[in-house]
Amino acid sequence: MTLNIKNNISDLSRLAPFMEEMAETYGIAPDLAFKINLALDEAMANVVSYAYPEGTEGEITLTADKEDDTIVLQITDEGAPFDPTKEGDVDTTLSVEERPIGGLGIFLIKQMMDTVAYQRIGNKNVLTLTASVSE
Repeated sequence: MTLNIKNNISDLSRLAPFMEEMAETYGIAPDLAFKINLALDEAMANVVSYAYPEGTEGEITLTADKEDDTIVLQITDEGAPFDPTKEGDVDTTLSVEERPIGGLGIFLIKQMMDTVAYQRIGNKNVLTLTASVSE
């Protein structure tokens, strides 16, 4: 399954129907579908918001496949290189006032998914997220 969107916040509304179709197609349990949806929403919002310079139109491609008992999600864009796997985890023991702004989304993605991997292939960012569908 593939979803192509522009780097426009309004295009993110197309993610929920895609996620619903993916959950139905691949038989994903509701609790796992919720986690995947949360991680995808955060990852896609980050790409839409930060990958491309302001005023530049870009395309983001999301593919979803099921390989054995694993859902494999791949987000590809031609924005600025950014490897979220290199970002340190946020210190969630700090109070909201003490915690620096940013980083919670990447932390959330890492918590929700089994694996998070990044590659820069040519001029493209490729973020791969996996989640096991087995009990």
